[in-house]
Amino acid sequence: MFRRTMGPNIKSKKFAFLGIGMNVQWERGVRLRLGRYAGDVGPGLFFAIPFIDEVFVANTRTLPINISKQEIITADNVSVYVNGVAYIKVKEPGRVIMHVKDPGHAVSTYTQTALRDVIGTMTLDQVLSERIEIAERIEKIVDKMAHDWGIDIESIKIQDIVLPESMKRAMARQAEAEREKRGLIIKSQGELEASKNFSNAAKNFDKTVGSMYLRTLSTLTDISADKQSKKKIYIVPPSLLKSLQDFLSKK
Repeated sequence: MFRRTMGPNIKSKKFAFLGIGMNVQWERGVRLRLGRYAGDVGPGLFFAIPFIDEVFVANTRTLPINISKQEIITADNVSVYVNGVAYIKVKEPGRVIMHVKDPGHAVSTYTQTALRDVIGTMTLDQVLSERIEIAERIEKIVDKMAHDWGIDIESIKIQDIVLPESMKRAMARQAEAEREKRGLIIKSQGELEASKNFSNAAKNFDKTVGSMYLRTLSTLTDISADKQSKKKIYIVPPSLLKSLQDFLSKK
């Protein structure tokens, strides 16, 4: 009699009656004779004693195991919904078949528990920014247990981290406030630099005779380029202003 523990089909009763079976390349079997372990069965044809031997066959290819979405509360009391996927591979079919009834379900439930334990000790910011590190920590925890079952955990990936709608809105407002803050800081830094440049320019104009007059002429050139402007500008020579300033200072 032949049975599968990790495959979708059951061996034909005809093969069981004739005592002949066959495993494909990625299948490994375990023979039980009168209920006791009697050796492994590799790929290809094999023979068994009808009604005495039982052969359980395991798939040794990499299998994806879905980690169902679950609600987890972080260390700062925020509820998040997390799901993932685990990739497992049977390394020791004998231990898998004789120690675990449903390897896929066992890995899935144990990974869910490890996921709650790991994320429950982290804040929301850590959960969102350290996804790879979380997956690696969970992989180490699960692989340690799965090793006793004869299963190798090749990889565990976090797929989705879903936040409540209220938290999404709060984070959006926080991000907008941060952008406005950075904009104001950049603007104030620009104004500070501009004020320093204006101060240096004023000092240079004051030291150099005629520099202010040349600057005035440059400004007039820029204004005259605008043909549509109707502004009227009255020019007072800087020397006249200086004379007036000296006259007032004497009084």
